[in-house]
Amino acid sequence: MNVTVLGAGGWGLALALLLNENRHDITIWCFDEKEKDDILSHRENKRCFPGIKIPIEIYITSNLEEALSDSKVVVMAVPSFAIRSTAQKMAPFLNSDTIVVNVAKGLEAESLLRLSEVIGSELPNPVVVLSGPSHAEEVARHMPTTVVVSSLNLDSATLIQDIFTTPYFRLYINEDIIGVELGGALKNIIALAAGAIEGLGYGDNTKAALITRGVAEISRLATALGASISTLHGLSGMGDLIVTCTSGHSRNRRAGELIAKGYTLDETIQKVNMVVEGIPATQAAYRLSRLYNIEMPITEAIYRSLFEDSSVRKEIKKLMRRTAKFEE
Repeated sequence: MNVTVLGAGGWGLALALLLNENRHDITIWCFDEKEKDDILSHRENKRCFPGIKIPIEIYITSNLEEALSDSKVVVMAVPSFAIRSTAQKMAPFLNSDTIVVNVAKGLEAESLLRLSEVIGSELPNPVVVLSGPSHAEEVARHMPTTVVVSSLNLDSATLIQDIFTTPYFRLYINEDIIGVELGGALKNIIALAAGAIEGLGYGDNTKAALITRGVAEISRLATALGASISTLHGLSGMGDLIVTCTSGHSRNRRAGELIAKGYTLDETIQKVNMVVEGIPATQAAYRLSRLYNIEMPITEAIYRSLFEDSSVRKEIKKLMRRTAKFEE
């Protein structure tokens, strides 16, 4: 099957390698011409995956029309802020029956839409979401990984489950696309907080409390938006939250650590040198919590630390001094 992967970053490359191993015909589209030339020259992405070679049979191009020609499946492995603009660029070249798979995790900051909704507003194609605890570095090295796929079109989700499955990559279908997407987007906010805790030198008690209370507030907002609580306790919710809050691979956790150590937001983004999806997700979740009158104290604390010149240490003290109450 002809599959196009849009984006040559870590996740896009990991999935391209996986699909190539499953004997599909893979094209990778690079947004940046210089990055394309560098990858072609070395047959590897030295920034994301140094030492992992890209097989010669994987075709790499920066021409979007060429990349989408005859594709049956298109994997959107671009940052959340680029989802709408990329979908708009795809529209003239995409066959109507092509399945679009989104693997980014986030919310559109301006509209507050989930990413499948953004894609659906620009393209008539079936959209499948792939999400869960899945660091690209581990998938590229064939470490056992389990994720979920979700879609309003069950046949499309089943096809994606089939073509992505390998001995080390297992996919479950979950029909709750709202919960799958919100779990993947909102956990990045809690990961920022987890990194901040690490940056301040706090211990395991604090981390456990953060993750547990993080699940509670993610669940409050997500269920208000139509998600199922069982989804939030599954791979795309709790599973993704745990791995993002505890792993050294997590860019959101790293960003939170730098913020807690006194780096500015701009300095943090520059130092991480990758997209930190938790930052726009914090803005979106903060606005949604106000819109739906949902209590989200951790999100509010991170928002103030990022955008209102407060300090993480001060915000943690405020969290600990909140009015005593029953556990939800």
